[in-house]
Amino acid sequence: MTNTTYRAGIIGLGFIGGADQVSGDALGQQVSGLDGTHFDALSNHPRVDLVAGSSRDAGRRERFAQRASTTTYANWEEMLAQESLDIVSVATYAPVHAEITVACAKQRIRAIYCEKPIATRLPDAEQMLDACNDAGALLVLNHQRRFNLNHRRLQELIAADGLGELTSASLQWGSGRLGNVGTHMIDALLMLTGRRIEAISATLDLAGKPDCRGPEFHDPGGWGVIKLEGGIMVTVDAGDYATVPGQIILNGTDGRAISDGSNVTLEYWDGRQEHWEGTSDGVSGMDRAVTEIVEWLDGGIEFPYPASEAVDTLEAIVGFHASHARNAAWTEIPLSGADREREVLSG
Repeated sequence: MTNTTYRAGIIGLGFIGGADQVSGDALGQQVSGLDGTHFDALSNHPRVDLVAGSSRDAGRRERFAQRASTTTYANWEEMLAQESLDIVSVATYAPVHAEITVACAKQRIRAIYCEKPIATRLPDAEQMLDACNDAGALLVLNHQRRFNLNHRRLQELIAADGLGELTSASLQWGSGRLGNVGTHMIDALLMLTGRRIEAISATLDLAGKPDCRGPEFHDPGGWGVIKLEGGIMVTVDAGDYATVPGQIILNGTDGRAISDGSNVTLEYWDGRQEHWEGTSDGVSGMDRAVTEIVEWLDGGIEFPYPASEAVDTLEAIVGFHASHARNAAWTEIPLSGADREREVLSG
């Protein structure tokens, strides 16, 4: 077993990147409510040395340096040039994910841990994937449900026909924001079912809810139907001002599974029920992701989350916008023509 220590840096020292509560206050969110942060997950691992961080914001750099006692940079390009890094977290806004990720791959960074959504445009996301594949770099997206033990257990149950044959599913969440919140739900749908998306019919919510990340971002919610391989229909209920609980429901011929993010309830049609309580061991989804990144760097495992599925998730989100532009007409996936160039300005 190797004892190699890996050097890490973070680009973007705000709310989830630097565990910066000042940034969280601006968003109306608490760091303590997150399933980990890049700062905490990298700092928690005994074989990761967090050595650098980059942010354009002087206040974030100062607060990060106080927590991490490490070097900070105003320019991420300077950080990549000056530091010898094995892992880089890209915790910036989505519009610059592609530029930074491609630069990391060219710099031969071995593992890139990127915030979701992967990008705002499908060609940018594909460029990220290609650059990492060409460089032999690992690209990991921070869809935390991928690293949730109950979700992995449910994935295995469904693959073994534990619910019988899948018949339908539904996704619902409050606050809209297909790009920022819906990305978690759609990615989890792909993970749990193991099926690709074939078509989407959707209507966006144009209520005009202000985006918490600023007026330059526009990331509406909406409603729709996703058609998966095998003819499985998935309804989506995610209006901007919705008050519904966040849930994924998967229906099968023998029963159904209800996931609220960390807990899973199984209801079988013969009357049996099971409840899987989320773990309370203090290990966040992001902690587990960093552990598996380290194991991949050691050469010990095949990473369990293919980054290509994050591209598929973005394509579905863009598909919602494309379908809305056609008055909710069915839009086939993969997208083609001008639809592939649509941009979803998520934060």
